[in-house]
Amino acid sequence: MTLKIGDIVSRKSYGSDILFKVVDIKREGGNKIAVLNGLCFRLEADAPETDLVIRNEEYVRNYNEKMERTINLKIQNLNSVKELKKKFYNNNWARDKKKFAKPGKVLHIDGDKDYLVVCMEQYKKFKIEAVGVYLKEKDQPSKVRELLEQYKPDILVLTGHDGVIKKDTDYSNINNYRNSKYYIQSVKEARKFEKDLDSLVIFAGACQSMYDKLIEAGANYASAPYRVLIHALDPVLICQKIAYTKIDKVVNPEELISKTITGVKGIGGVETKGKYRDGFPKEPYNEK
Repeated sequence: MTLKIGDIVSRKSYGSDILFKVVDIKREGGNKIAVLNGLCFRLEADAPETDLVIRNEEYVRNYNEKMERTINLKIQNLNSVKELKKKFYNNNWARDKKKFAKPGKVLHIDGDKDYLVVCMEQYKKFKIEAVGVYLKEKDQPSKVRELLEQYKPDILVLTGHDGVIKKDTDYSNINNYRNSKYYIQSVKEARKFEKDLDSLVIFAGACQSMYDKLIEAGANYASAPYRVLIHALDPVLICQKIAYTKIDKVVNPEELISKTITGVKGIGGVETKGKYRDGFPKEPYNEK
């Protein structure tokens, strides 16, 4: 086996449970150590070359199709955009063509380029105005405030990859996490820009992130209470519900988390007001 950057692999020691992309290869004592990013989950890990199996295109395609079916079922269980709007107008929206919808605006900062593309496509399907910015996790704290000033979002997502370092199981030690410290710093910087949790709603974290410290820093929603893996689209599903909940309504965390892919072990948060506003009148031009 000749391992190279870009290969899709699984880990024998974990029963080949999930697939990873090789993003870097290092040498330690004459051995090749691969730095890995989850293909569907926001997990960063490393593994010796001897623990890895390179997967062919057919294997990867079948894996992706299986994951996609799971995701589609979750999304189908969400209220459609039209149904949400009808709720907000007390079921009069469909008959009142003079009104227009204004869901919350999202600034999505992601440490993974591929995931960012997938998330932006999903925001588009949900008809949510979203700005996507690719920034490695370590660069997010120094750039987040500038981006907030530039785009002025209602909802901020700070995500990418993370993971607990296997050799140490102390969940209270921030140095036991690959990127949690960067997400925590970024949340703190964002709260310097806007302290009010309802004025700027923040989702922060990735797989196995230090949930308690993220909430303490000022995140409305974060991962991962049970230090489990979260799916690439979990942040988007959180944003969808908040963006389409009216500003005078409070989002119930239990209800919202039940709509995510990972569920309560992977996502948690606090009561937060929605960011949806209705508008009147709707201009009569450029009707489709």
